Amino acid sequence: MPVTGAKKPARTALRRQREKEQRHETILGAAETLFVKKGYHQTSLEEIAEAAEVSVGTVYFYFKNKEELLISLMQKVGAHLRVMLQEAFLKKQGTMEGIVEAGTVFFQDFCRSHPGHASIFFRESGGRSARVETERKRLYVKLISDLEKALVRVRSETGTTYLSAGSEELMAVCILGIYERVAEYYLLWHDRADDITEAGREAVAFTVAGIQGLMTGR
Repeated sequence: MPVTGAKKPARTALRRQREKEQRHETILGAAETLFVKKGYHQTSLEEIAEAAEVSVGTVYFYFKNKEELLISLMQKVGAHLRVMLQEAFLKKQGTMEGIVEAGTVFFQDFCRSHPGHASIFFRESGGRSARVETERKRLYVKLISDLEKALVRVRSETGTTYLSAGSEELMAVCILGIYERVAEYYLLWHDRADDITEAGREAVAFTVAGIQGLMTGR
């Protein structure tokens, strides 16, 4: 059946939209590579444009400035991390084994397999502008909230209670803090990627013991 005149503009619009989205992702990918390799402050928009094989004007069409590029990367990486952890936790039906699975995925699949993502999330986003710090805080609050919900479900599945009404929040903050520091120390500060799996396994065991230590009525 021949394509009608009405369908041709629609298909053209869809193709242009796909091309626009692909260009957006290409620029983000180039920025991530350069931020990780050279650092945020040492990377210019001109270098990002060259790496993405687009003009500087095209970069400005998609992103107002370098700060907006970093924030977009943080949002993308943060969303990816949250989905990974939630899927890992639910894979084990929301039990304590789900906490272990999510921790393993964090160190093995996020930190070890995507070191660029870890670098953007934990290193390049730190100590920047007030706007970047606000976005960083927002992402951390979401991760802590996800962890709190997971801990509430573990409590429900095991038929236990925690030491106090604020235990879930405290444990969520501690778990995120421990995982972040382990990732920074082995992956970003000392370039010991080969050690991150074993270190992560022990960090997960440490946090599980802490959770169990705050459980009552077992």
